[in-house]
Amino acid sequence: MRFGFQGWSCILVGVAAVIFSGTCLAKKVGGGKGKCDIYEGSWVVDDSYPMYNSTLCPHIRKEFDCQKYGRPDKLYLRYRWQPKGCHLPRFDGKDFLRRFKGKKIMYIGDSISLNQWQSMVCLVHAAVPDPSRIFQKANGPITTVTFQDYDLSIMVFHSPYLVDIEAHRIGRILNLDSLKNGDTWKKIDILIFNTWLWWYRDGPTQPWDYIQVGHQIRKDMDRMVAFKKALITWAKWVDSDVDFNKTQVFFRGVTTNHYDGKGWNEAGVTNCSKETQPISGLTYLGGLPESSHVVEQVLSGIKKPVQFLNITNLSRLRKDGHPGMYNGVKRNMDCTHWCIAGVPDIWNQLLYTSLITQNRNKMYDL
Repeated sequence: MRFGFQGWSCILVGVAAVIFSGTCLAKKVGGGKGKCDIYEGSWVVDDSYPMYNSTLCPHIRKEFDCQKYGRPDKLYLRYRWQPKGCHLPRFDGKDFLRRFKGKKIMYIGDSISLNQWQSMVCLVHAAVPDPSRIFQKANGPITTVTFQDYDLSIMVFHSPYLVDIEAHRIGRILNLDSLKNGDTWKKIDILIFNTWLWWYRDGPTQPWDYIQVGHQIRKDMDRMVAFKKALITWAKWVDSDVDFNKTQVFFRGVTTNHYDGKGWNEAGVTNCSKETQPISGLTYLGGLPESSHVVEQVLSGIKKPVQFLNITNLSRLRKDGHPGMYNGVKRNMDCTHWCIAGVPDIWNQLLYTSLITQNRNKMYDL
């Protein structure tokens, strides 16, 4: 499936199975065509970035609004992801509004999904001539921003484990085999899933008291094993319940924090407070986290064409991309979430790339 878009063309490979890489035939840096994995590359400074002015976007939570809350440096805003050997199309908000008019898009997961959702809302907000025609509404776990003139809804559904937490007489039970919210999700046109951040929570911030696997209820279990079992439940739901003639499904890779300087060869550094540039080179020291391997293992067993936004490594290089102390929450050093504008804009640029590639003759008119 080939098409042209502002001098750029691409064929993503693997339509009949989970699409793990962004391997494509694209416009090469020096001209011509060649194979390119859009997730392999490096961060380069580009003075045309960021892609919007965050001070003009009213949808950013204070935890992510780094410029508003005093971050003094701005170099982190100017980094663009450059795949090795080819170019990504720049996110085009006007094109996005036209392509996805009348559609519903939903991000599902934890607060990193919230991060990405707010980034997408700001990217699209910047392209709307009349911002007074943009409305935000919260209803339980769902928050929706509606672009009224385009009948486009971009939503976030708070579900940090994807599987259900159920109230019982003995307490709150995390049921690794239950996914009741799927009845809501499968009605959406484009779904972007994520889970990981909450799986090792304990103490007062843990929102469940017991874990259920099959008919067994336990006080706790190996969290990585539980994570994998929940992902398998989600994968079975995708294969059995989602109609891929109407709905596209993405899974975004895990992101990790930057509290340990050993990952960028600075032993003794315990947070991201002084980081103003990405990690040099192409990879993070120590390789990919175990959770990333679990995600890929589970996705490899899905029969339906789920697309994998493989952003783990490129995000790990961005030790400079977090709010740190500039998050609107006093005495909180945040090296887990991401500034907006910032790194999540690139995740959405990669999502946009996948969407415009796959949908040439499938769901949306050009």
